[in-house]
Amino acid sequence: MPAFFEAEFWSFSNPEFWVGVGLILFFAIVAWAKAPAMIAAALDAKAARIQSDLDEAARIRTEAEAMLAAIKIQREDAERQSADMLKAAEADAARLAVEAKARLEEQITRRAALAERKIAVAEAQAMAEVKAAAAELAAGAAEQVLAARIAIAKSDPLVDAALGKLAERLQ
Repeated sequence: MPAFFEAEFWSFSNPEFWVGVGLILFFAIVAWAKAPAMIAAALDAKAARIQSDLDEAARIRTEAEAMLAAIKIQREDAERQSADMLKAAEADAARLAVEAKARLEEQITRRAALAERKIAVAEAQAMAEVKAAAAELAAGAAEQVLAARIAIAKSDPLVDAALGKLAERLQ
């Protein structure tokens, strides 16, 4: 049998009795101060805060997923735009290369034609200079020949005849 039912337990000199009385008083004070309700209210408030935090976290996660999807769409658009821009730049570069090649060929053709004209002019000028030099040389040689003939024969019958014909024509 437990010591609780014995008479010695209920005596005022027994320390176990006072421990029992103190425990009963403690539970009575706790019940009178409504501590279980306060503890339950505190636990309910803590649970409500935790649930609120979980709901907020779920809302934030949903927003983050929506933002991630929007960013993925924006990235895809940006990649598509950059690919289009790259293709356009490559097409422009190819077009500019073709235009530059055409301009270069045109410029080369113009310069070749200009060079040919300059060469033709230089050839014509050289021919004219050669002809002038040849004419001068021929005139100088004719002068020397005539001077030599005149010196040999003071009167040349051919010159006299030519001068006579010239005099007749002038009259």
